[in-house]
Amino acid sequence: MRYRFADCILDMERHELWRMGDRVSVEPQVFDLLHLLVRRAGVLLSHDELIEEIWSGRAISDSALSSRINAARKAVGDNGRDQRVIRTVPRRGFVLGVPVTPESQSAPPKDRGEERQIIKFCQSKDGTRIGYAVSGNGPALVRAGHFLTHLEKDWHSPIWRPYLEALGRSHTVIRYDQRGTGLSDPSLRSTDLESYAADLQAVADAAGLESFPLIASSQGVPAAIHFAANHPDRVTRLVLYGGYAQGRAVRDPDYGADESRALVTMIRAGWGKRKSGFMAAFTSLFCPGATPAEIANLVDIQLASATPENAARIRVAIDEFDVSKLLSRVIAPTLVIHASADSVHPASQGQLIASAIAGAEYLQVESNNHIALPSDPAFTEIVTATLDFLSQ
Repeated sequence: MRYRFADCILDMERHELWRMGDRVSVEPQVFDLLHLLVRRAGVLLSHDELIEEIWSGRAISDSALSSRINAARKAVGDNGRDQRVIRTVPRRGFVLGVPVTPESQSAPPKDRGEERQIIKFCQSKDGTRIGYAVSGNGPALVRAGHFLTHLEKDWHSPIWRPYLEALGRSHTVIRYDQRGTGLSDPSLRSTDLESYAADLQAVADAAGLESFPLIASSQGVPAAIHFAANHPDRVTRLVLYGGYAQGRAVRDPDYGADESRALVTMIRAGWGKRKSGFMAAFTSLFCPGATPAEIANLVDIQLASATPENAARIRVAIDEFDVSKLLSRVIAPTLVIHASADSVHPASQGQLIASAIAGAEYLQVESNNHIALPSDPAFTEIVTATLDFLSQ
């Protein structure tokens, strides 16, 4: 048996702990402690229960128990302050606070060195250079580009790598940095919706794909809808997470335009600055449930992904996107997933998309994060639903 949780794998057959593709050395008692926590994930375990299970009821000091808990936290990338994985319930005990997926597999996890992505470049319709990456194994799928990515940074990110690995276990994943960001051309020749859809087509053509499933999130959703509506023969399945049909400046011309201008002003002043007003606003809007480590990684990606001016221009452009009139032309089987308390694009936008695409399925997950964070309990539900839908 193998247990997947957060960015870790606990392999019982080989008595090994893996994190982010790397084997982590732990003492036997720490391994047993982790095994107990993952077997009873979400259940509060008292001090007495831990002592009974791990030490067979022998008398041990509080410091010995604390030492093992601290070692377990360190092994899974957690700490006593953030408590992203192992939570302390004062005076009562401990609980594993992230979802766990049991697996029955005989093959050992791959070393990170064995997993790789291949980065290539192609040219969009207007001559813009687009960087794209290929990773994973199995039938190909395309992931539409969106705001705030960098192919290399994402590959090593505690936010994006678990998602890419989950997709890559059953599919060859083809993703790209949108124009003006990441490894793509930093110049922004155009920021209209047609150009973003043309970038998607250029990547699919360069990868030699005639037809393929397409997944998209956030700003990538209107580009994916535009492509699916205009190339119905090429999209076999469509998964849309946290997206919108009408940008905030379209769906709410008065308040939305003011909000957009305020966000753009903060981007220009605080892009990539951890303690800036922009980062406070960004976190409260995009990922209020993010851990400090996840926030730090988003800052790192911001600085690599785009200049403040490019980020501001892209933000203005995507707030004007409107694909509401294209929805009825999408014929691919579609799954729409949306967080219930998404502050960037409200759940009503996901419901609008699902109601206007014939036969579309709608899944609402309980979360206030716009970005699908591995630390969020909704993450496993999002990934599982996506993979189940793609396998149909």
